[in-house]
Amino acid sequence: MFNKLIIFDTTLRDGEQSPGASMTKDEKVRIAKVLEKMRVDVIEAGFAIASQGDFEAVQAVANTIKDATICSLARALDKDIDRAGEALKGANSSRIHTFIATSDIHMQMKLKMTPDQVMEQAVRAVQRARNWTDDVEFSPEDAGRSDEDFLCRIIEAAIDAGATTINIPDTVGYNMPHQFGATIKSLIERIPNSDKAIFSAHCHNDLGLAVANSLSAVLNGARQVECTINGLGERAGNSSLEEVVMAVRTRQDVFDCDTNIDTTQILSASRLVSSVTGFIVQPNKAIVGANAFAHEAGIHQDGVLKHRETYEIMRAEDIGWNANKLVMGKHSGRNAFKVKMQELGVEFENDDMLNATFKSFKELADKKHEIFDEDLQALVSESQSEEYESIQLVSLKVSSETDKQKSAHITLIIDGQEVSATANTSGAVDATFSAINSLVGVAVNLQLYSVSNVTHGTDALGEVNVRLESDGRIVNGQGADTDIIIASAKAYVHGLNKILVAVDKAHPQV
Repeated sequence: MFNKLIIFDTTLRDGEQSPGASMTKDEKVRIAKVLEKMRVDVIEAGFAIASQGDFEAVQAVANTIKDATICSLARALDKDIDRAGEALKGANSSRIHTFIATSDIHMQMKLKMTPDQVMEQAVRAVQRARNWTDDVEFSPEDAGRSDEDFLCRIIEAAIDAGATTINIPDTVGYNMPHQFGATIKSLIERIPNSDKAIFSAHCHNDLGLAVANSLSAVLNGARQVECTINGLGERAGNSSLEEVVMAVRTRQDVFDCDTNIDTTQILSASRLVSSVTGFIVQPNKAIVGANAFAHEAGIHQDGVLKHRETYEIMRAEDIGWNANKLVMGKHSGRNAFKVKMQELGVEFENDDMLNATFKSFKELADKKHEIFDEDLQALVSESQSEEYESIQLVSLKVSSETDKQKSAHITLIIDGQEVSATANTSGAVDATFSAINSLVGVAVNLQLYSVSNVTHGTDALGEVNVRLESDGRIVNGQGADTDIIIASAKAYVHGLNKILVAVDKAHPQV
């Protein structure tokens, strides 16, 4: 009999807590649609109490997605739980995920509560959540450093109160795989009513062990794993969805369970999340990295040519890797473009969005002979970000000459008014950013500037990612163009637009 492993994706909530990875409502809906197509079981759409924007994003995902359970995080507080319940009203299937810290250091230093007070609050939270939905998840935060006897008591009480999923978080990535697996096994064996709930693992990657700890939990009885696309998440990230899914699928001789995930959708989900957040996937990343199925060593190449399984334990096609085929060009029509985007998992909410992206596609086709899937996905992210931009790039002229200062003359539209400025510095990109800064007048620190090619060739669409900080707030900006300097300007303007958007958002652990 099929023993199901539930995949709980928290890219839209925990993944978004990466500095600079905040997503708009529309971006969350786009990613949620791809997760639904991938057949993810539970999508944690956000932390509804954090801000009005987060509430609306959870609500939008709940109203849009029909084939997955939509979840909102909530602290063990009445206001949090009620806010989550309100946001989830439109969901076909909803879950409230409530948590409270249980480690001594968190209870004493953060909560300033006794264990008995923590237990009382946890029970009350679960009971209140059950007023909104029958699907309630409870997490003892920092369980990886909590006293096991106390964990047994609070989890038993939470299950009695109505919790149907018990999630064990290694919140700070402290545990070793054998240790974490043993904890899961011990809790299931010791807690009298453990058979009335599904046990789950939520592991962080501070020591690079998130996937290993999650898999150890599965081997010891956990039947849900909380993970993110590309391992996105605060600090060193979360357990990587693609690595967990493919490890279980590939090693069915070890695992007595499997997921419902359509693995052929993994690559498109990875690329979308990377494009939306600006967090580039490293080339040697397992499963979805550009080199994941590349072979350079002669011995490896010879072996793969003779028999694929000599050096490949998975089929690239099973993850969504396919050879790029030129199917779009300057003569492609609007309908063909729309159909191609649907194949890539992109649905346009209205004709205006379709027309804007199609216009960008035509402009790119005039510059670039071959249009690849990655080019189209980059265009979508750029076109769909323009709706909330108060600063727009009109034109950029750069003068660059050996042994002389570089000059950048830029024209922007700021709140409907066209303005221009010129700057001269030692570098073309620096001059461009300086000219923009003189017009916008917002104090920002450039924390990261990275350039990557979306596809191959000298006419490749270049993608630039910047990370900007202003008054303690960190955002990412992305831009793509066949000209790297223009792509840099687009990325910088994109980041500045995010800086200018007022955000009042709480962190779930504060």
